[in-house]
Parts: sequence; structure tokens; C-alpha cells
Amino acid sequence: MKFIDEYRDPELAQEYAQAIARLTTRPWTLMEICGGQTHAIVKYGLDELLPREITLVHGPGCPVCVTPVELIDQALAIAARPEVIFCSFGDMLRVPGTARDLFMVKASGGDVRIVYSPLDCLKLAQANPDKQVVFFAVGFETTAPANAMAVYQAAQQGIENFSVLVSHVLVPPAMEALLSSPACRVQGFLAAGHVCTVMGYSEYEPLAVHYNVPIVVTGFEPLDILQGVLMCVRQLEEGRAAVENQYARSVRRDGNVPAQQIIQEVFRIVPRKWRGIGEIPQSGLGLTERYAAFDAGVRFGVADYTAAEDSECISGLVLQGIQKPHECPAFGARCTPERPLGAPMVSNEGACAAYYRYRRLQAAVGAQAR
Repeated sequence: MKFIDEYRDPELAQEYAQAIARLTTRPWTLMEICGGQTHAIVKYGLDELLPREITLVHGPGCPVCVTPVELIDQALAIAARPEVIFCSFGDMLRVPGTARDLFMVKASGGDVRIVYSPLDCLKLAQANPDKQVVFFAVGFETTAPANAMAVYQAAQQGIENFSVLVSHVLVPPAMEALLSSPACRVQGFLAAGHVCTVMGYSEYEPLAVHYNVPIVVTGFEPLDILQGVLMCVRQLEEGRAAVENQYARSVRRDGNVPAQQIIQEVFRIVPRKWRGIGEIPQSGLGLTERYAAFDAGVRFGVADYTAAEDSECISGLVLQGIQKPHECPAFGARCTPERPLGAPMVSNEGACAAYYRYRRLQAAVGAQAR
């Protein structure tokens, strides 16, 4: 397959792994930011190709995983209302709130629908003028432009029965929060390539300098990730800390300026609570005053909801790279994709889901081979 197989070549992967091994003289701990990178690492066993001195830990880059439980409860309350068509991307439907999830609301009669674009919600609103159409706007900088465009177009077209429940989060403040923590053991980052496709990477440069930490913008295929590791380890071994761009086929330093402009038109930077981590200053997006009428949390009177997280779920420690999924006592026993304690077990980008799906499969294949 053109432009896919080239990035999954097993012989080249071995060459990268050998190059990393030759370069490595001491232990280093690297964090990949994005859950998509985590799944690629676990699926292809990339961490097992690396020398034992290199430890990969998994970051808070799964947008579903970091959505706080009170936002899930707000979504559940809105979705249960009879006048509402509640729209979401599919992987949010099984994320547990304090008592249930969106699938349960749908099973009990709620009109919950999976959409593939927030712009689809505008068509739904126009086709159902007697209903309130609400979109669960979750994600990092990657999905923010499309969500902002939906709100912008709703305003331009005078669609008043459309609103968004916003839970957007931003990557650089989360990285700074991790680096500021006394528990941080991350010495280098593989930054999420798709986020940088939108935002560029200039905002990472102060972080690299202030915390003396290499940051390599990295893609998502196996060879992307191995090359990102190689570039990061090379900086560490040479005593450098800079931002480098492995994903140059997609990312430019200044990013996608029109996409940034629509984000700035519709959203403003706000404090945001992250599941398992807590509130991080200036780490989220909320609607600007001009578009405040499209705020579903205010429209349906749920914006002040608070909720306690499941005390048994260690998702916060996993998302900060302090522990790995299989180190959780509940992993694969009291927490499974069928009965999750937290979002990382059911999200398509969740670290716990990756370990459950791929490491269990590898164990089964190994057992059959024996």
C-alpha cells in the first residue's frame, strides 16, 4: 500500500532499533504524548525493539481519557432530555460517568447519535426544528477547528436549536504541568504530529529551553515513532534540548494559520479540569462571549455539575506516565472494556485499551506457539 507500507518496513524498523541501541549509553525515559502513538507502540511492539535502557511512558494525549467525569455527567443529563438529539463521536458513548454512560441513556430512550463531523449536527438541527441538537465537542487542538467552524456556521446561518458541550484541552499546558511535577520522570517528549499540523511547534520551544527537555514532533507510523525516539535519544546523549520535527511531511513550524484563526474566532483559553489529573491553568478552550449562546452547559443548566472520580481507577497516574496500565491492580480483572472503571480502558486511543487489546493478544499467540 503506497505511503503506508513504507512506514511499516520491518527491516528498516530493525535498523532504527539498532541505531538507537548503538547511540544509547545510559537510561532514558521518553513520553509519547498521543494515544494514537501509544497504540502504534503497543500494537507493533516497538518498545520491545528498543534497548532496555530506553523506557517509553504514555502521556495524556487521549482526548476521551482526559475528559473529566463531571463533563460526562453533564452530557448524560442533557442526552436524557426528551427534546434533545445528542450527538457525539462514537468512542465517547462507553465512557463511564458516575452512574452510567451514553449507551445506557440511549437504551433507556434517549436520542443519542454517533456523527463523523460536527457539521453533520447542523444538518440535523435544520431537519429537526422542534428539537435541540447538542454536539459533545471533545478533543485537543486537532478537532477544535472543525468544532469551531460548526459554531461559526450556526451563527452565520441563524441556527438557534444547535449548541455544543465543550471539553477541548490544549497540549502545551499539560506538558508544562507534567514537567513541573516533582513526580515527573520524563526526559524527552515525542510530541503529537497531528496537533502540530494545526498549531505548529513554535509554542513548544520555550518548554524545551525552560525545562531542558528535548521535544521531537513525531508521526504515527512505526518508522515515524522509531525515528522520533532516535532523534530524541541523540539530543539527550549530546546534552541538547531543542524542538525537532520528525513529521516534516505534514508539520510546519507555524502550523495551519486559517485553522488557528477559526479557533481564535470562536474559542478563548480557559482553565480546564483533566480526568485523573485535576485542573490545569489555561489548558482548555471555552466559547468566546460572541458565541456564548451556543454553550449547551449553560443552555441546559448543567454547567455547575461536580462529581467525584472512581477512587479505584489509576488513570491519572497512567496519563502522567507514573504507572503503566498493566501495573493497575484492577487491570483486566475489575476493569475491562466490557466493565471499565475509567475512560482509558474504552477509548480508541486509551493506553489501557491498547495494553488490553494487544498485549493480551500477544500473550495468547505466544501460548499457542508454545
